Amino acid sequence: MSVFPRVTFEQSHSSAWSISRETAARLNPANPADASLARAVESLTAKGLEVSAHDAGPLTLEALAGQDVLVIAHPADAKAERVVGDLPPVLDADEIGVVEEFVRLGGGLVVLAECDQDTYGNNVNDLLARFGLSVTSTLVHESADGGRRHQGNATWVLGEPGAGLGQGLLAGVDEICFYRAGVIDVSQAPGSLVLARTSATAYPSGQPLATATRFGDGRVVVLADSDIVGDDSIDELDNARLWTNVVTWASGGSRRSTASPTRDSETAAAPEWLRLKAAVEELRLMQAKDGSVEDAGQHPRAAELVDAMKTEIAALAPRFPHDEAYLKALPVDLTTWVESGFAKPDFLDSLMAFRPDLSREDGIEHLVVFPMYTQNGNPNRVFEALLISVQWPDWLAKVEATYDNPMFLAVNFIDFTPGYDTNSAVLFPETVAVREVPKFSWGAIFCDREGARFRRVVSSASELLSLQLPPDAERLIASQELAQSTFAMWDLIHDRTHSHGDLPFDPFMIKQRMPFWMYALEELRCDLNAFRQAVELEKQGQAYAKSVQYAILFDRLFRFPITGDRVRNYDGLGGQLMFAYLHKNDALRWTDNKLSFDWRRVPEVVVALCEDVERLYRSGIDRSRVGHWLASFEFVSGYVAPHPASTWAQGAKALPLDGPPKGLTDLVQPDEFPLNVFYEALRKKMADVIASTSGITASTPERQKESA
Repeated sequence: MSVFPRVTFEQSHSSAWSISRETAARLNPANPADASLARAVESLTAKGLEVSAHDAGPLTLEALAGQDVLVIAHPADAKAERVVGDLPPVLDADEIGVVEEFVRLGGGLVVLAECDQDTYGNNVNDLLARFGLSVTSTLVHESADGGRRHQGNATWVLGEPGAGLGQGLLAGVDEICFYRAGVIDVSQAPGSLVLARTSATAYPSGQPLATATRFGDGRVVVLADSDIVGDDSIDELDNARLWTNVVTWASGGSRRSTASPTRDSETAAAPEWLRLKAAVEELRLMQAKDGSVEDAGQHPRAAELVDAMKTEIAALAPRFPHDEAYLKALPVDLTTWVESGFAKPDFLDSLMAFRPDLSREDGIEHLVVFPMYTQNGNPNRVFEALLISVQWPDWLAKVEATYDNPMFLAVNFIDFTPGYDTNSAVLFPETVAVREVPKFSWGAIFCDREGARFRRVVSSASELLSLQLPPDAERLIASQELAQSTFAMWDLIHDRTHSHGDLPFDPFMIKQRMPFWMYALEELRCDLNAFRQAVELEKQGQAYAKSVQYAILFDRLFRFPITGDRVRNYDGLGGQLMFAYLHKNDALRWTDNKLSFDWRRVPEVVVALCEDVERLYRSGIDRSRVGHWLASFEFVSGYVAPHPASTWAQGAKALPLDGPPKGLTDLVQPDEFPLNVFYEALRKKMADVIASTSGITASTPERQKESA
């Protein structure tokens, strides 16, 4: 199943709207935009949704197979409207049953109704009755003194927002216009969510204009006006955002696959791999922290295990022709280690022969065996064995061509030894035991682990915080495949940013000890730049760009600050800074124990934070190292309150500036910027959820409800 929803427009039953501009021009030569839904289609495809037309024959379950949403757009008799489609505007009983079953089984239905509904000769209400809904045949008028007319037109009415203004289905929606609308009767569908209704000064007053309801495993949306998404109206006010919201929401029924997208691997079940994995797991228990085997009494067994490893590596090698040089060098390094008396291992030669960056192909697999520590996992340089697959679809290769990061690898787990049954989500060559540090040519991110723990944490946090997610964010949380792709794009741009921009004191590059807020700012700078790039890419129609924005926002705000201990937790501090910046700029609100966002303003505020951090970097070029540390502390403490006992918060006069920098770093509190009360409470409530994400992969059974 496609990672993006599939939407089909019913075009066979005499629709007054065409999704083709050319056909619309034939329907209405004087004003094609009044008969065209081409812009509505473009707004969906820009977000990755796949759109097609059902333009021949009756509606059947076979015709809807593989589709996630069916759009029925103002069916009309040819006597009332110029229409497209050879069939009458009436669905027969079988077709109504098909649509009902489609929705019951998890499909989405979006109905674009019209004013004076009974005059068009369709039986839309017979269909809607299956879901407890109906369209009242009327024409809404707004009074002259009501203030809810659009451009002074009495029948162009501004809908009064219904449930959750600006949140959930109405995320980013402030004002929408209905051009000649009927109203919707929801009295038989008590669970319906009214998205917009007529004003108190309209006739009829206070009646639903747009509604959303669940039915079985599916979802139904009805708009009482079809012009709202026509080419001549969709780009007014927030009509387009409402449209993409409701179609995306309708696609969120159970038909959307949430299963692991990880490909089956024959190698994972191969006896050679299972024997290799078993040998490595036994050997690593003999190793000391530096990778040596100190107990001479264990050397004979260790030698047997190494021989077994070499045998199985040779047997597996034909499966990995792209790694031939590495898999030939690996046994040599293993033999050298045995001959050294199992001293501290040195696998530089085989590491230099391993070049996964030269075979970035979607689905290609690698066998990886090294003595290494795992970041955020096992600190000891003991043996690990992994089977991984590369995630490199064409769309990601196109993004990389723009951002030029030849060292980046997006990968997923197939199988692994215990060092990766942890929080570690990276495979970096610098973690391998070597005699000297060479220049490295690649770095890998496990997107399946990043995506899986993101989904679990954000799902639980959203429920706990009563956060109404926008429909496209809801879809991101529901789809492991979309989350994996999102993290691949995020990390690609993030990783590239470390070596671009104004870099006066990049702690990761020069590897010098600095106050941990310097690390926080560098990691945050890279994420903020990735967010800013995603904002621009979204404008260009890049389908994953909006998901990248959500991923950066939610991972930074919900996972980073409450994960790990509080000693020099630089990732956590970056999340705290983003939270405080959004809050102080009124783009994030915590009211009545509910978290909400001003979704319209979030992108501009995050980009503003990015620009503030970059100004700090640019000005740092003209400062001394310690001067930049002080300026950076002042910047962070302008948003996140320092520890009450902080010496740094007292300013330069309290610091030993005449001594070595070590004296300054020694004065940094272990938790120089403690969590605020919001995060203190969240950390306690989310402790079990955070713990459950250790070792998680795409194939890990979901335990969200158990952990929440």
